[in-house]
Amino acid sequence: MYKVFVRTFGCQQNVSDSEKIKGMLEKLGFKFVSAEKEADLIIFNTCAVREHAQNRILGNIGILKKLKKEKPNLKIIICGCMSEQNYIKDQIKQSCVFVDLVLGVNYFKILPKILCNMFNLNNLNEDFCKHIVTRRDDNTKAWVSITNGCDNFCSYCIVPYVRGREKSKNSEDIVAEVEGLIKKGYKEITLLGQNVNSYGKNLLNKIDFSDLLVKLDNLKGEFNLNFMTSHPKDATKKLINTIADSKHISRTLHLPFQSGNNEILFKMNRNYTRESYLEIVNYAKIKIKNLKLTSDVIVGFPGETYEKFLDTLSLVRKVKFKKLFTFIFSPRKGTKAFEFEDKITYEEKSKWFSELLRVQSEIRNL
Repeated sequence: MYKVFVRTFGCQQNVSDSEKIKGMLEKLGFKFVSAEKEADLIIFNTCAVREHAQNRILGNIGILKKLKKEKPNLKIIICGCMSEQNYIKDQIKQSCVFVDLVLGVNYFKILPKILCNMFNLNNLNEDFCKHIVTRRDDNTKAWVSITNGCDNFCSYCIVPYVRGREKSKNSEDIVAEVEGLIKKGYKEITLLGQNVNSYGKNLLNKIDFSDLLVKLDNLKGEFNLNFMTSHPKDATKKLINTIADSKHISRTLHLPFQSGNNEILFKMNRNYTRESYLEIVNYAKIKIKNLKLTSDVIVGFPGETYEKFLDTLSLVRKVKFKKLFTFIFSPRKGTKAFEFEDKITYEEKSKWFSELLRVQSEIRNL
């Protein structure tokens, strides 16, 4: 029996993808191990959202060179978002010649055949991929992908270029998957998508995210339903009402605002304003009892000044988020923002960042 080590970098969507890979590997007869040195096959499922994370992954790949020398028959596969960038793929092929295969994100249908050829396995048929059971990492918490890809093209974000355009899963398949998880005893179920709020746009049957939530909320059993990530431009009063009237949907709403300044929001291509964001947030506060708001914010986006940054601080003070995920702007090659002139020094960005953390800490301690 061949042994495999799978390592996942990045977001919950990657975790969900890796769980599907593990289901495939399990069906092929692989045994899972907890350390690279024990494995016959190593798979890294990678992330491309931020440059420092990408550099860390490349460093981890480099460490495998010594292990490959010690175990010449070891197979190494790099897959995921990072591998969708041609310059990164070329870099891996040139500087990491010990890596056997570099795949992107659309590998699921071809990976079984690749592995069968690599390890001379014979347990593959035409219907193999149709009957793979996801091998989940937890017995009570589960990730369920409802969309893949993104159509928003925020100017700072690489996701649409590496994951492709948005596609929604059929609601019947999602309901069946969630219902099966509830019957197996899963208590925390999280719906995943780059923008769950735009669910259903490409489906023939008329259904939106709120409609899907109602279908899931009506399922029998004891469970909590969460979702991420939401885009403010697609957050509607219908969605807020659905959450407010539900039995199972979480009262924690993650709604990334990214900046409190309209000019910066326009440059980010976010397609909403400070005013429209506050309008939907205020409506949610009125309608949803025990609401906990969380958000993402980027500091030091090209063109931001301290005066514009103060708009972000004032929005944070006004909304009083339960939790903030804060980031200093990191230019990503291949995005529109990579080409923007950035006159702000890193030291200046760091000062603003520290000020934001201090304000959020004061709010949290109220």
